[in-house]
Amino acid sequence: MGVLTFPAIDQAVAARWRASGHWPGRLLDDYLDEAVARTPHRPAVVDGATTLTYAELADRVGAATAGFRALGVTRGDVVSIQLPNWWEALVAHLAVIRLGAVSNPLMPILREREMRFALATARSRVLVVPGTFRGFDHAALGTRLRADLPDLEHVVVVRGSGETTFDDLDGPDRSAVENREPTDPAVLLYTSGTESDPKGAVHCHETLATEDASMIAHFGLTGDDVVWMPSPVAHVTGVLYGFHLATMLATTVVYQDVWDPGAALALIEARRCSVTVAATPFLHGIVHHPERDAHDVSSLRVFACGGADVPPGLVLDATAALDCLVVRVYGSTEIPTATAGHASDPAELRAGTDGRPIGAAELRVVDPDDGRDLPSGSPGLLLARGPEMFAGYLGRPRPFDEAGWFPTGDLGSVDDDGFLTVTGRSKDIILRGGENLSAKAIEDLLYAHPGVADVAVVAVPDPVLTERACAVVVPRPGAEVTLESLGAFLGEQGVARQKCPERLEVVAELPRTPTGKVQKFKLRADLVS
Repeated sequence: MGVLTFPAIDQAVAARWRASGHWPGRLLDDYLDEAVARTPHRPAVVDGATTLTYAELADRVGAATAGFRALGVTRGDVVSIQLPNWWEALVAHLAVIRLGAVSNPLMPILREREMRFALATARSRVLVVPGTFRGFDHAALGTRLRADLPDLEHVVVVRGSGETTFDDLDGPDRSAVENREPTDPAVLLYTSGTESDPKGAVHCHETLATEDASMIAHFGLTGDDVVWMPSPVAHVTGVLYGFHLATMLATTVVYQDVWDPGAALALIEARRCSVTVAATPFLHGIVHHPERDAHDVSSLRVFACGGADVPPGLVLDATAALDCLVVRVYGSTEIPTATAGHASDPAELRAGTDGRPIGAAELRVVDPDDGRDLPSGSPGLLLARGPEMFAGYLGRPRPFDEAGWFPTGDLGSVDDDGFLTVTGRSKDIILRGGENLSAKAIEDLLYAHPGVADVAVVAVPDPVLTERACAVVVPRPGAEVTLESLGAFLGEQGVARQKCPERLEVVAELPRTPTGKVQKFKLRADLVS
């Protein structure tokens, strides 16, 4: 089995955040223990018809800890968890970090190509999957992958049959591993893939706990709040607010595993949910649902919206329709929430900007060419740093400069009062429903299509998902290329469905510069004209 070397937290950075008091010096699972001691009979997680109290959650985590230990999981191993928003995902995640291992949540929509890449680069020792979910046989895929990946020793099946099932996990030793440190790697999250291959961002206990603590302070969250989590728990948003926010507050998290805005409204009403952090499609879905007014969602008091461009009109409409605080937030897998709107901000700034840095987060705007700082209000490349910053990428050079600044790849401006407005992206990506899709990665695959002579993939605006992928194709002589054939071709290669283009334009040639680069700005202009 291979041995991974995780990026380590810089000691100077650690000393700075400890001295300032922003790092709590706590393990993430400590908060579970405290919640059990304080409110053992309070509901911890609601998943459909299943509700686990904190005492019951702790018992399940103990069994899973013993079970993973019996499978040979030790400190520093990676356990990949490809589960929807089910209570088993929370239990598996907490059990893994109790063993000093690294939890690697993976999106349920990933298929063979993406899964093989993630499991191979993470050298995952155990994969946890649903038996089937939304008609796809994850257990069968896990079995196939296990046969090809030497590091992958076990596939644990949840809500299905297999050699090892989640219900089988237990053993005599339920204890947590001793001598863990808050700076130990805890979570490995793959970015959506703004390059050809996703990058594995590594967070430790301190960075994630600090992020949640800053959001608790910023929005005035308390143990009386109930967290609603429609965002996938395999996304950084789900990890933070679906796995750890509720335990830090000793309150309840309510999961929604399949997105349906009508079901969401009913869930908010029935469970009296009060706070969520989710992407634009979730907010748009409940605000514009035809039966919204039939549901009592008066319990909802905070909706922090990010992960995709948030139209100012949607924020204003949602504020009025839901009668709650709706704000834009800006962040990434690497630095989850750098900025956010606040209740004290004027409505036009909550809607028209991405807010101001929260907690100890800092922003700089620099010239993309020479790196010099730009004056207030000038658009440029955004740099960020803060105590919630990740440790680095798995197997890649440190992405920070000597002062700890991280280049986000986004463009924006900051006004005199510190309000950020993101104006664009320096990377060629499609921002679809809060997920970044690499145009180049899709192009590279479509070039192999037998009917494609040339192709460019560009983003086209979408009122719900922010953007969708459009393939602009030059066919080979005599070939007929259809949107269906492109989707089928990518599906045969194990590509996730959301990466398939949703629009096709057939052209005689692509516009290019004298040096041969495709002029995508011309394509985008033609597509929206």
